[in-house]
Amino acid sequence: MTHAKLITSLFTVLLFTCKNSTEKVVEMASESANKLYETTKPEEIKIIPIAHASMILAHKDQVVYVDPVGGIEAFSEQENPDYILITDIHGDHLDLSTLKSMVLDSTTLIVPRAVKEKLPKLSAKEIIVMNNGDIKDFGVFSIEAIPMYNLRPEALKYHEKGRGNGYVLTWDEQRIYISGDTEDIPEMRNLKNIDIAFVCMNLPYTMTVESAASAVLEFQPEKVYPYHYRGTDGMSDVEKFKSIINKNNPNIETVQLNWYK
Repeated sequence: MTHAKLITSLFTVLLFTCKNSTEKVVEMASESANKLYETTKPEEIKIIPIAHASMILAHKDQVVYVDPVGGIEAFSEQENPDYILITDIHGDHLDLSTLKSMVLDSTTLIVPRAVKEKLPKLSAKEIIVMNNGDIKDFGVFSIEAIPMYNLRPEALKYHEKGRGNGYVLTWDEQRIYISGDTEDIPEMRNLKNIDIAFVCMNLPYTMTVESAASAVLEFQPEKVYPYHYRGTDGMSDVEKFKSIINKNNPNIETVQLNWYK
C-alpha cells in the first residue's frame, strides 16, 4: 500500500469511528434527556423528581429520598435510599404504606417528632428526630431543620409552627434547601448561601406564586426548583413565578422539572 493510500485509509477509519462515536454520544444524551432528572454542575448532585413533594437526591454513592409517597412502584427503578427525609405528617409527605413496602435495613430516617409519633414499627437502620433549629452532622453531609409553617390567618390550621421541618443539607460544600409546606416565613427569607432551593407554592395550603418569588428574591439561591405546586384549584402558575424571578434577578436560575407526569 502506498503512503498516500495508507493515509487515506486511516482517515476513512477515523472518520467512521468519529461518526459512530458521535452518534453514540447523541444517542446517550437523548436517552439521558428522557430520564426526567436534573444533574447540577459542577456539584454533580442528581435530582430525580418523583411526584409533587417526593424526590430523590443522589451524590457520589449516597442516595436521599425526600417525602417518599406513591407506593413502591414509584421507586422500583431507583437505588435504595441511604437516608429518608420526611417533612410533615400530611399524606403527601408521610405515606406509611410506601415506607412499609421498602427495605430499610440500611436506611436512616430523619423526621420531625410529630412524624415519629405516627410511624409504625419499621426495620430501619435508625430513626432520628430533628426539631426546628437542630443541626446534625451525618458525616457525608450535615442537616439543619428549618421551620415550616403558615402565616395567613385562614391557613394557620394547615401547618402550625414547630410541627414540620424544612431542611438545609450541606453536601460537599453545596447547600440545598427543601422548603416543605410553608409560606414565605422569616426563617426562609433569612437563609444564606443556598445553592439549590426547592420551593413550594400551592394554595390554599402553602403560599402564592408571588409570595414564593418574593422570598426567593430575598434569600437569592443560585438555582430554584418550583415543586409542590398543585393545590385544590389545580396547578400554580410556575411560569409566572419564573418570570418574576427573571425580571428582578436574572442571576437566579429557575429550573422546571416534571413533577406531575
